[in-house]
Amino acid sequence: MLNRATAAAVSVVISAIVVDDEKLASDELAYQLREYPDIEIVATAANGLEAVQLIVDLEPDLVFLDVQMPGLDGMGVLRKLREKEIPLPYFVMATAYDQYAVEAFKWEALDYILKPVEKERLSQAIDRARKCVAERQKIAHAELPPPKPSLQRTKLLVKNNQRNFIVDAQDVVYATIEDGLITVVASSLEGQSNYRTIEELQSNLDPEMFWRVHRSFLVNIHRIKEVIPWFKSSFQLRMDDKKQTEIPVSRVQTKRLRALLKL
Repeated sequence: MLNRATAAAVSVVISAIVVDDEKLASDELAYQLREYPDIEIVATAANGLEAVQLIVDLEPDLVFLDVQMPGLDGMGVLRKLREKEIPLPYFVMATAYDQYAVEAFKWEALDYILKPVEKERLSQAIDRARKCVAERQKIAHAELPPPKPSLQRTKLLVKNNQRNFIVDAQDVVYATIEDGLITVVASSLEGQSNYRTIEELQSNLDPEMFWRVHRSFLVNIHRIKEVIPWFKSSFQLRMDDKKQTEIPVSRVQTKRLRALLKL
């Protein structure tokens, strides 16, 4: 097991979510994870639906996921997230039952540990997670070829009630994607964009004005009304639209937020 002194020197901090409907089991696992300084528990969830939303919002590196839960069970969480076609964290299944192991690995779980969780077994799972997360981050930070320059559009087409409206880009508050459909929220109206992906929309807008704060959200930095501390060392942005929508900032983008607003 990595001791505290060694772990403190590890540059990669692994953000984790613990999911278990039994509070005692959740608290016990969280307590054990405190022995690993490079593991940061950013949230806990008591059911599958809550887990899905937290994973989408917080983009953790690692999830410790119980299998048997009322409503949406652990396998259901994996299925729901796969349906969203988003980059997934690594999953360590933690359960009192061994009969789900085959199905868990079919869903590409990183590891499968039995409760009550043994110290040595947890250490093995975390070592495996460290290697996988470090390799993923290495790939993510690898140098990419410069993007091809594209025309920055000052006008956008927004469809609302079967009508096509032209919106000034500077009036767009934010855009979001869900189930392959991009919604654009502007000062005066809300509707659907004809762009297929957030990346495609972003590449056609002014990069000094529009910021991809989360894989599902593109925001106009001039329309941020408030920065709200949220969970451990993360933030949400309250936007300047009619609903004052709150948008999560991914952990990857938190550093840019701190630099941008000198937090």
